[in-house]
Amino acid sequence: MTDPEVAAGTVIRVGALSTTIFVLQFLVALDVSLVNIALPDIADDLGFGDSALQWVVSAYLLTFAGFMLLGGRLGDVVGRRRVVLVGSMLFAAASVLGGLAWNAPLLLLARAVQGLAGALLAPAALALVTEVPEGGHRRRALGLWSAAGAGGGAVGVVLSGLLTHAFGWRAVMFVNVPIVIVGLVAAYRLPNHRRASVDRRLDFAGACLATLGVGSLVYAASTPADSGWGAGSVVAGFVCAAVLLALFVVVESRVAQPLMPLRLFRVRSVVGANVFGFMLCAGQLAAFYFVSLYIQNVWGVASDVAGFMFLPFCFFVVVGIALASKMSAAIGPRITLGVFGFVGAAGLGCFALMPPQVAFWTGVVLPSALGGIGIGGSMVVQGAAAIAGVQPGDAGIASGVLNAARQLGGTLGLAVLVSIAATATASSSAASEALKAGDGYSTGLAVAAGLLIVGSVLAVLIVPSHTVRARPRRTSD
Repeated sequence: MTDPEVAAGTVIRVGALSTTIFVLQFLVALDVSLVNIALPDIADDLGFGDSALQWVVSAYLLTFAGFMLLGGRLGDVVGRRRVVLVGSMLFAAASVLGGLAWNAPLLLLARAVQGLAGALLAPAALALVTEVPEGGHRRRALGLWSAAGAGGGAVGVVLSGLLTHAFGWRAVMFVNVPIVIVGLVAAYRLPNHRRASVDRRLDFAGACLATLGVGSLVYAASTPADSGWGAGSVVAGFVCAAVLLALFVVVESRVAQPLMPLRLFRVRSVVGANVFGFMLCAGQLAAFYFVSLYIQNVWGVASDVAGFMFLPFCFFVVVGIALASKMSAAIGPRITLGVFGFVGAAGLGCFALMPPQVAFWTGVVLPSALGGIGIGGSMVVQGAAAIAGVQPGDAGIASGVLNAARQLGGTLGLAVLVSIAATATASSSAASEALKAGDGYSTGLAVAAGLLIVGSVLAVLIVPSHTVRARPRRTSD
């Protein structure tokens, strides 16, 4: 082939990769928050109680986090193109089922299947970044991944309000279908190569133990909203989770091809990125949940206007990504991650101070500026750190581990913070039910800010100043 033909082929391949990376990450991030503003309408239509309503979000996150590691492994074994195509079609089918759901159990089933499909797609999105040629193309691809992850959640809230107001809550499920079609078109042009040396065995036992362990944790963390932290069901849930997750670690240390290879945790940047990702999503997801409810239930804002109030966050996410990319190149990932993490925590803290009356500039724009810049910027650095220093054959697993840590953080964070908010609401002495609920939302947001501060401190302590190249893997590993 001539040089122009080679260059044209590279441009087409990079374009298909970049489009696929963006669409996949945008889709899975979007669907975490897409139902947020629709939650009150879903509760009225399908009869969800207050404590059960969070499971519309958590059902998705539970299977997402539990099967994320298996999804990353499947991409390495059978080829990422094949996994993306199957996962996208499954996501579309589950979205249609959710849009047609006539009762609460059917909607929760659809959300769980969406999470399973997301567990196939999300690891592939970050792993595909490693297939983009190094240099400017890869930096742009990583920026797209970060923008899709951080911005997708905010865009989901905006769309949630617009679609719910105009067409009803079922539209927030159906809207996934055209997005999936775009992803399928882009993914169809990807090469379906796979590493010939990869062992084809899959760790289904590890996937089941991880999912059951996470499920027990989420159940135990969610139950105190109704029965208190000392209830027998709560204690039993935590004990069961501890046993199952301990068995998971034992299995991972003994199987030939583990879902979570323990060797990955010898790389400090991987450890730091996962710790930070866990804390970041624990705070971020809960923040979207509480802020959307505060705007509607305390301020009394209509769902379509409430959605528009998240647009500033979307804008500042892009600003944060641009700033962090330059800062990380200049001073390294460790300090950059810490700085942007603290800025994001300040944003969540400002959301916790939202007044009881509508205050767009001080209650929405200022917190969105700090939160968007901090969360968007820290995500791009976190993604780069998570795949730095690992073998190319472990890219799918490493990205699966990061995504699992993030979604597990989001799932547990939401469950715990909803319980904390419910306790604060019950003990509030405010004059009205709306203001009591607002006290609970504010408490949840304050704790979310604290989680991000803890994650930022740990990231500074763990992540090395400069990332290192992957060393060849020893056969003994």
